Amino acid sequence: MEFTEELSHQRKSDQDRAAILANPGFGDFFTDHTAVIDWTASEDGVTGTWDNARIEPYGPISLDPAASVLHYGQEIFEGLKAYRHADGTVWTFRPYANAARLNRSAERLALPQLDEDAFVESLRRLVKADVQWVPSGEGEALYLRPFMIATEAFLGVRAAREVSYRVIASPAGNYFGGELKPVGIWVSHNYARAGRGGTGAAKCGGNYAASLVAQLEAEQNGCKQVLFLDPFNDEAVEELGGMNVFFVMKGGKLVTPRLTGTILEGVTRSSIIQLAKDRGMDVEERTIALGEWREGIANGDIEEVFACGTAAVITPIGVLKNGEEHIGDPEAPAGEVTMALRTELLGIQTGVVADRHGWLERLA
Repeated sequence: MEFTEELSHQRKSDQDRAAILANPGFGDFFTDHTAVIDWTASEDGVTGTWDNARIEPYGPISLDPAASVLHYGQEIFEGLKAYRHADGTVWTFRPYANAARLNRSAERLALPQLDEDAFVESLRRLVKADVQWVPSGEGEALYLRPFMIATEAFLGVRAAREVSYRVIASPAGNYFGGELKPVGIWVSHNYARAGRGGTGAAKCGGNYAASLVAQLEAEQNGCKQVLFLDPFNDEAVEELGGMNVFFVMKGGKLVTPRLTGTILEGVTRSSIIQLAKDRGMDVEERTIALGEWREGIANGDIEEVFACGTAAVITPIGVLKNGEEHIGDPEAPAGEVTMALRTELLGIQTGVVADRHGWLERLA
């Protein structure tokens, strides 16, 4: 797919950009440009054509007040990072896995499929346009946010016939801020992130919107994230508001909740499973209930717990707050296996550890 470019736009001065890159935070600042591709349905309302691929100045999106995304929530998104390696080149991690997941989400939300090569090319063209925004500090990256929204103006419950695919980018530091240390997690008993037959396996905004009231509850109880359970399956552990969960068992086995259609299949999750197998670890995807977490911490069967996702990579979990009950130790140090996997994964992403699985894709 051919992209046209409008690259004269610079939203920040060189001095302002340098100040931002010195302390990027997460999701607070955005680069100078955006990638855009438009889709229009054919007469049958099902098939259609992607065209007008372009790199344009970053700025507000003009939408009709009746745009379908505003009324029926027909939208999906992805998240991945671009890393500056020691030689100055810029690479991303497993973008074709993100492209495949975007298309799985699109199928669930009745949005059009986007060619995987076009997805990766949109990342490449945007990063090349805004390469000066890619930070080089330890643990820093350029966070890439591809998304797809229904833009057709109409009121009526059906799949939209006009869609916009876009990519924006934001320099990013540590997701939780400051020094990496185990975080506290709040158990939600009042809210569910997704239900069976719903959109839990899709990366769509509605899932995250549904998690926010529970996230506020977590923050009010001094926790960084919220854990969602399946109340119809013995309080089975599902995932956090935006991350998957892993347990390091006594004897070295790694356990993570199996994918049931209500859990997002994380790219970081699948990468950790592969790296653990490379180390000779037994990896088990199965149901693990809240009661097993409680008992496992008490009797030593569970030695480490961590969460993972694109934004935070791997973050150790110190304590699980279940109302007045505390499971774990908020002062416990990060576990050995947790940190070894984190170091290896970050090493591959940043180019200091060999990429033996061919996961990296050069962008600039």
